[in-house]
Amino acid sequence: MIIGVGTDLCDIRRIEQTLARFDARFTARIYTDDECAKAEKRGHARANRYAMFYAAKEACAKALGTGFRDGVFWRDLAVDNLPSGQPMMTLSNGALERLQSLTPAGFTPKIDVSLTDEYPMAHAMVVISAIPKA
Repeated sequence: MIIGVGTDLCDIRRIEQTLARFDARFTARIYTDDECAKAEKRGHARANRYAMFYAAKEACAKALGTGFRDGVFWRDLAVDNLPSGQPMMTLSNGALERLQSLTPAGFTPKIDVSLTDEYPMAHAMVVISAIPKA
């Protein structure tokens, strides 16, 4: 069963401007250390990666039904990858608590993430489902 769906579109140029103005102050507030390391590996295209991560966090917060309030903070939502390369979200703190409160007894939460970018835009979609436990 689907618990929540969220989508977000992020202008990469806006992220470029924010990085140029605030750089580490911005990234430390929004992104995890692992996300920063992945984005920084991209060199000249780092803003694209930061924008995709930003969009994924926004989409996930929408899918949780809270946005960034009620104890859900930017760094509680982390974009990672499965060994196959498929993107995934790892939730912690208030975001994890919210996910657990949405998941019915006898079910396990599953978060599906889709990311894409085509300059100047980055897009993310997040679907949160509840899967019956075996």
